[in-house]
Amino acid sequence: MMLTGRISRFAGEKILIADDEKAIISLTSIFLRDRGFEVLTASDGEECLRLVAQESPALVLLDYMMPVMDGMTALTRIREYHPLTYVIMFTGKGSEEVAVSLMKAGASDYLQKPFTNMNLQERIDNVLQLRQIGLENRKLMEEKEQLRLEIERWNRQLENRVRQKTRELERAHLEILQVEKLAALGHISAGLAHEIRNPLNSINLFSQLLKNSLPEDTENLNYLESISQEVERIDNILVQMLAASRGSDSQRIPVNTVACLDRVLEQYAVQIQSQGVRISRQIECPLPDLEADGTEIEQIFSNLIGNALFEMVSGGRLTVRQFAEDGMLKIQIADTGGGIPEENIARIFDPFFTTKEKGTGFGLSVVLRIVKGYGGHIHAESLPGKGATFHIALPLFGTFSQ
Repeated sequence: MMLTGRISRFAGEKILIADDEKAIISLTSIFLRDRGFEVLTASDGEECLRLVAQESPALVLLDYMMPVMDGMTALTRIREYHPLTYVIMFTGKGSEEVAVSLMKAGASDYLQKPFTNMNLQERIDNVLQLRQIGLENRKLMEEKEQLRLEIERWNRQLENRVRQKTRELERAHLEILQVEKLAALGHISAGLAHEIRNPLNSINLFSQLLKNSLPEDTENLNYLESISQEVERIDNILVQMLAASRGSDSQRIPVNTVACLDRVLEQYAVQIQSQGVRISRQIECPLPDLEADGTEIEQIFSNLIGNALFEMVSGGRLTVRQFAEDGMLKIQIADTGGGIPEENIARIFDPFFTTKEKGTGFGLSVVLRIVKGYGGHIHAESLPGKGATFHIALPLFGTFSQ
């Protein structure tokens, strides 16, 4: 073999020569180093595999017949465990059968001994060119896979944003409908309060007159007492209708909402203890004051906590969380009761809607009216059998609607 040659365009690549003939290793090493390659050598198959694992050469010139481990076995393991290392086989057997078996086993090319430097140079350049194309294709496939994963991630994010915005739009639309219902209720309530209270007062007055004119042991006194109680109940309903629909004209001052919560919990203390309900207060400290009417804030807590306790007659956990975020006071009230059926979740703030046997359906309407009066938002989340959570957001700063 001639030992001269020009520098290869693949100079710097590692090439491992694995052959048990020292002359082949010596002459080939000199030729490859002259062309700018980094040369490694091995005299048997096992040493060849060890160097491939350690050095990751671009190309192995592998003899077909070697001691300890033959070239075919070494070729198979290289292609299985080190796919980025290509192999050219040296063989003293020139049959077609050997060539086919080598190519099937994963050899990129083969050379029959003896060979010329020119022939070796041509085969090495061709295989390294093939490897370069393979690496570029591999890189493109990896980039393609990364792009695919990135597109999938973007699609998931977009789908999540669409779902979130859809929920927000549905919630906003529901709030508009609920406010419109409260406005309509306001007009009806004002008329009812005037038209119904006058005859109610007359009924109550005549009932009292009859009651005063009858002996105390008369059985009919019970009927008159029932009439008075029913008149009072109707009047209370009118009061609640007005409370649910009219705006607040009270003066707003800095209010400590934590103190409001404590006062409401104190009012329910006996019921909480008798029902075995555990209270979890999660308060951000320090919590800014809210420009509000303290009575209205207590009414929010009272109605929501009262509803939660109604759902936990056999015990449970009531969690009240307060924190400030993005210029809003956030209040979350959660219970571990029976939850709100899915078909009712959109109706719970409607006036007159109630699932309680003796409820009037105004408690949550009042809460909605107060929250909207402050320019805030309220919505409920629930899983049947796993309780409900009410989320309230009230502006800490800004203009409130009346």
